[in-house]
Amino acid sequence: MTRIHAFTDDVLADHDAVAVAQLIASGDVSPTEVLRAALARIDRVEPTLNGIAHDDRARAAVRAEEPLAPGAPFAGVPSLIKNNTDFKGMPTQQGSAAVPPTPAGSHEEFTEQFLSTGVNIVGASTLPAFGLTASTEFVDREPTRNPWNPEYSAGASSGGSATLVAAGAVPLAHGNDGGGSIRIPAAVCGLVGLKTTRNRIAPAKEMKDAPLDIVANGVLTRSVRDSAVFLAAAERYRPVPRLPRVGLVEGPSKRRLRVGLVTETLHGEQLDGDSQKELRRVAELVASLGHVVVEMPIPVDPSFEQHFVQYWRTLAFSLDYAGRYVVSRDFDRSKVDPFTHGLAKAFLRNFWRTPGALIALKRSARQYGEVFADWDVILSPTLGHTTPKLGWLDPGVPFDEAFDRLRSFVAYTPLNNASGGPAISLPLGRTSQDLPLGLHFSADHGDERTLLELAFELEAASPFARIQD
Repeated sequence: MTRIHAFTDDVLADHDAVAVAQLIASGDVSPTEVLRAALARIDRVEPTLNGIAHDDRARAAVRAEEPLAPGAPFAGVPSLIKNNTDFKGMPTQQGSAAVPPTPAGSHEEFTEQFLSTGVNIVGASTLPAFGLTASTEFVDREPTRNPWNPEYSAGASSGGSATLVAAGAVPLAHGNDGGGSIRIPAAVCGLVGLKTTRNRIAPAKEMKDAPLDIVANGVLTRSVRDSAVFLAAAERYRPVPRLPRVGLVEGPSKRRLRVGLVTETLHGEQLDGDSQKELRRVAELVASLGHVVVEMPIPVDPSFEQHFVQYWRTLAFSLDYAGRYVVSRDFDRSKVDPFTHGLAKAFLRNFWRTPGALIALKRSARQYGEVFADWDVILSPTLGHTTPKLGWLDPGVPFDEAFDRLRSFVAYTPLNNASGGPAISLPLGRTSQDLPLGLHFSADHGDERTLLELAFELEAASPFARIQD
């Protein structure tokens, strides 16, 4: 197995974003030096990994010479924005040839929030068409590859950000999560992926008029502290009075937790051997730290998956059949990929299910919250099975086959999107192919603090594997 990474003895070394920002703030290195190192690293891995959708290095070089934002925790740190989020001057193509390369006229709300942390955006990262599947693969170009083994998927939909953070090209990068799209690539690329409570972070532009907002913006990181610092900074920039304040989480809590262990999947299939083994091992680790771990049934009605799938089909239908109105006036439907077409056609066959699906999904928030009367945290695998090889989830695979494969893979994450509850994937497991395997922790609405405190404790007790070792 050939790992593809860019870690070297330049100014970035193996630092996380907090450490890089501290070096810049102290004057030990300049933002321009850090940017040059990041661009050299991107150039070293990008011909193989294919994680860049649009390169913005020329403007990033200009920004690196500008005064640093005072008090910004990541001031001068190079980063990427996912290419479904408007960044003024770059085209937002949603991973699809159907969307014209028209530069965005302005930043969207989350972009402003992300920039408030001080990051310097060097480009946009790849995603599969409209973020509708769980592997960053395409019918018209090379796939985005996993740096731990480029024959394998980097996950999705934030696959480009994940692969370049994992490979050491940038310390952290933007992702967003509508069914697991931060947590899935974090799980398969060996990263920390936090999906926050609904509305904790500024919403995605495309969800503002949707009947149910299932998308959470955030970041993919190599350390728990980077995720914690990002959340604290984002919260300062845009406080949400309706949610409990998280603040800056800096380490574990002394509080011991009631942890529910889930081994069932949304669709009732058995976990593969690697996932089952690593889940049990991590459950034992959690218990060894003094937390109480007890098995529990999956905290969702058996009909949940059917309802979520129908809403997913509805979103695909709006893109496929109304792309000129919801995406761009120059939307070219003839270039929509087969998987999106397949989801849209499935909506037409089941359109009558949509009102009931929406009602049920909105109820899931209350049902999800009720679970935490008995538990503080729920532990499960992040995914239904280990990382697939490229091609398994290719959007050109016959639709029914591709869809069944996707259902089997994305077996846990959608519940948090529908209910709005927070969750985090941590790189605590390894597969028999020596690839990362993510473990998934969920908490009650607004309780990101508990997730981050536990994540700090687990990171210290079982340090995350490093691709360069």
